[in-house]
Formats: sequence, structure tokens, C-alpha cells
Amino acid sequence: MQHNKVLILDFGSQYTQLIARRVRELNIYCEIHPFNKIPVDSESYKAVILSGSPNSVRGESVLHPDLSQIRGKKPLLAVCYGAQYLAHFSGGLVEESNSREYGRAHLSYIKQDEDFFTGITKGSQVWMSHSDTIKQLPTNAVLIASTHDVENAAFKIAGETTYGIQYHPEVYHSTDGGQLLQNFLVHIAKVEQDWTPQSFVEESVDTLKETLGNDKVVLGLSGGVDSSVAAMLLHKAIGKNLYCIFVNNGLLRKDEYTSVLQQYEGMGLNVKGVDASARFLDALASISDPELKRKAIGRTFIEVFDDEAHAIKDVKWLAQGTIYPDVIESVSATGGPSATIKSHHNVGGLPDFMKLKVVEPLKALFKDEVRRVGKSMGMDPNILGRHPFPGPGLAIRILGDITPEKVRILQDVDAIFIENLKSWNLYDKVWQAGAILLPVHSVGVMGDERTYEKCVALRAVESTDGMTADWVNLPYEFLQKTSNQIINKVKGVNRVVYDISSKPPATIEWE
Repeated sequence: MQHNKVLILDFGSQYTQLIARRVRELNIYCEIHPFNKIPVDSESYKAVILSGSPNSVRGESVLHPDLSQIRGKKPLLAVCYGAQYLAHFSGGLVEESNSREYGRAHLSYIKQDEDFFTGITKGSQVWMSHSDTIKQLPTNAVLIASTHDVENAAFKIAGETTYGIQYHPEVYHSTDGGQLLQNFLVHIAKVEQDWTPQSFVEESVDTLKETLGNDKVVLGLSGGVDSSVAAMLLHKAIGKNLYCIFVNNGLLRKDEYTSVLQQYEGMGLNVKGVDASARFLDALASISDPELKRKAIGRTFIEVFDDEAHAIKDVKWLAQGTIYPDVIESVSATGGPSATIKSHHNVGGLPDFMKLKVVEPLKALFKDEVRRVGKSMGMDPNILGRHPFPGPGLAIRILGDITPEKVRILQDVDAIFIENLKSWNLYDKVWQAGAILLPVHSVGVMGDERTYEKCVALRAVESTDGMTADWVNLPYEFLQKTSNQIINKVKGVNRVVYDISSKPPATIEWE
């Protein structure tokens, strides 16, 4: 089935992924491409959206897209920087704002006969995020919306289906942002809403059957949502020709290796469990630097996985649970280098010696879409609802070097925390939670004795995609009970703290 597609040109905005997710929520397929790498088949896209950008159209580093095959030929929505670009280079005027226009605003004027604003009324809240402002509209532009502080908040080019808006409809705080995108894409651009989880499953299974034929495929299961859904898609397509390997790196949650392995076997998957705990802990001995820990784990995983893959005769493919954010975050919108916050355990390609072709059945999906696809295949909600868990496991939640005793302590602490979240019906209200073992000892008193034991930090955040996150305001009663249980039941811990840092500026994990 050939879907109508929407092209999103990325100018480096932190919100570009949110645009795509909002479009996908309308059951419309879209793709993000850098502004300077427009696909050669751009004619196949039904509409185009220009993202925002941290750059200024007035600066030396202005980003110039080639819109010759788009402008005036396809419905075009230009957001923030995109709108300023149309104004600045098409007869309008963009100047620096008197003050940075950031945060909530309300539409004080809407051109009532404009289909673009169907279902949206005067006073609707929008979200501004710019330091430049459009002082004069581009040639042939008609003003269609204003706020109290921004006169030219939205415009339309007469004779074209080209629209520019100074605010961000994709963010949560633009209360009618979804309605506006629906107006533009469905009612104006006539894009069909046919991108559904069920259609994705059907098309993916057909494609996998055609691509893989009777070849054997090996997949490393992690216990997480992405690899599990990828496994079920492949299982639907090739059955027993899929060989799944679940490696215990000794850094999983308490009893997780056994329980997850049982879950997988109950799904009918061809799964082999490999307990390589000792091998991983040996590789991590005396390593304290978080990047070196990640690299040691990644290297050891490849070695273990390669050993097991070679035990399967004539395997030709390696399946991975890569999802869309992994793909688009590896491409810089400006073509320049991106800052490395931390390396990821499965990013960077495969060593040449593995000699396997790669298949990535989820690489077009966002995390929430992966869960919906899994649900449409009837997968266990307990698997689909699992919190994200870092690939290096507890190694990056133990600050400093790794020892079996530290792993034991953190597993016990984490088990109490997670079990309490579930018993208090808080687990599904939290996006990710876990405990961190700090390289800190503190004085305590237990009974009449002085103790000098370890401190642990509890972390729970709410998010949609992990790009930004806020700490969860867990009830004091919950924290009190959990802290008491940890200190009373986990030998070696005498102090518990709760992390109330948001991302940004902090990251979700501590390493």
C-alpha cells in the first residue's frame, strides 16, 4: 500500500520530532529530512512542513533550503524559522525582537473565513519560542492571525497553499495545535489518514517475507519494548527462522533474566538464554569511568552475541530494534557535528567480522507507535508497559566501579522501589524509574549501633519520548514507606534520597 506522505524539513529545532509525532497521531505518515537533503522523490510527498531552528535568518549561518520543487507546487506550512525564512527572502522584513518572545501567548485576532483556523477561536493559547520577529509580511501575504505582542503571528500567501506561523503548534502548550495541523494536512492538503498500527503490521510482515525469504535471522532480545515488538513482527513473517538470544549481562534487575525468559517462551518465540554474568563483570572489573563502562559492556555483548550467532548454521541477517529517533538523531540538520552527551550501547554499527546483513523492522516508528503496534498484535501489556531500561543496565546506575556486592545491593533496592510503585498503582503514571547507588558513605544509627553505609538515590520521571523529562511528585507517604523498607531490608544501605532534577539540565540517568 502506498501511503500519502508528509515531508518535514528539519532546520535543527528541538521540536522537530514533536512535529512528526503530532502528524503521526493524525494517522498520517511523515518523514524528517535535513533541510539541505531533500529526497529526490519529493514529488511523492503530499505536503511539506518547515521546522523551527536555533539559527537566525538575519545571521551569517542562515540555512537555505531549495524550495523550487515545493513552494507554490505543494501545500506548505512554515513554522517559526520557516515562516521567518519565507518573509525574509520573499519581500518581507524580519528584525530582532525587543525582547525574546518565549512561552505562552494567546491569539487576539483570527481571520474568521480562513479554513486554516477551523475549530480554533480567538483567545486560543499558543507557544512562542523565538528571538526574531516578522515586522513586514512577504510579498502577496495576507495576515490571518495575531497575538497581543506579535502582530504577524500567521499569514497565507495569496494564490498558493503556503502558510507561515510564528508559533509552535506541535508543543503541548499550543492547545489547538493538533487541530491546526489537522486543518492543514487533512482539510487543505487532502492527505489521507491511513497510517495505522494494523496497516503497519500487515505491510511490514509482507515486506519482511519478501526481503528475508527462507533466510535465518538472529535477534538480541533485551527484555524491552522495542526488541520484543521487533521479534513478534519477525516471528509473524518468518516463524522458526527467527533465532532470539537473550543475554544476561549480570546487570539486569533482580530476577529479571528468569522472568523475562519465561515471558518470551510463552509468546512462542524461539529463544535461547545465555547467562554471561561472570564474563561481563570480569570485563568491568576496576573500571569507574562511565564511557569506559559502556564501551566494555558493548564490546563484551558483541563477543557473546557473536559466539552464539556462529552456533546457528547459515544465519544471514541480524535484526535490531532500532526506532525512528535513533535514525534521525544520527543525522545533523546543519550537517555539522553534534555534541556527544553519552554513547549508546547499540549505536555505531557492527564489527566487520560479523558479516551479517541488518534488518530493522521498527526504524520508521516512534516509541509510542511501537507500543501501539505491539498492542495491535495482542502482545502482553506487561511487556508493552515496561519502563525503558538502559542497555548497559545497572552498570550506569552504580556510580564508580562495579562489584558483585554493589550489583546485589542495587538490585535489592531497585526491586523494592519498582514493586512499591506497582502496588501503589503509580508504575503506569511514571515513564521511567530506578535507583542509583552513590559512591557515598554516610553515618547512621541502627539500634544502638553506629553505621557507616551506602546512600542510594531514587529517580522517577514523566516524559513522552525521553528527550525532555520532569521528576514525578511521588506522595510523601510512598517515599517514606519505600525508604524505610530499603533501609530495613537491604544490608549495606542506611540513607535514601529522592532526585528532583528535570531534563534538561540533568539527564534521566546519572551516567
